[in-house]
Amino acid sequence: MAQFSVNTERFDPYKNFKFRVKWDGRYVAGVSRVSALARTTEVVSHREGGDPSSDRKSPGRTNYEAVTLERGVTHDIEFERWANKVWNFGSGLGAETSLKDFRKDIQIEFYNEAGQLAITYNVYRCWVSRYQALPELDANANAVAIQTLELQNEGWERDYAVTEPTEPSFTEPA
Repeated sequence: MAQFSVNTERFDPYKNFKFRVKWDGRYVAGVSRVSALARTTEVVSHREGGDPSSDRKSPGRTNYEAVTLERGVTHDIEFERWANKVWNFGSGLGAETSLKDFRKDIQIEFYNEAGQLAITYNVYRCWVSRYQALPELDANANAVAIQTLELQNEGWERDYAVTEPTEPSFTEPA
């Protein structure tokens, strides 16, 4: 287990607006929203034969919720390229999917206000279960067109090798 350094100067929690997403060793352009990392462990209730009045509880299976990534529509095709590995319309009978490399591990990097890497989560064996290439289009709206990837995964964990940074002190010029 890694040793944790404690930044005794920082009192405030991190803000949620500085982050980057990486897969295949490259940062993915323009990701503006990442859903929460959440998991739920089932509760298995049981009781002993000699104690009929109360249940005992123990953990069962753990389920990891899908991770949703959103970004503005651009000419970058990384979302579409990954989604096409699971289903590629018109690719021919028996060749609609590519199970060889449709799963990826992704990294979600979280930064402090000074732009220093503070926390990283590794999300394992992700694959695209839902892809939205274009949102509903509305000529009367004033909004950015958003693409969406929904990623099923088999678990995630924090990268404890990423330690809390020592934040810089910004001084005023003399």
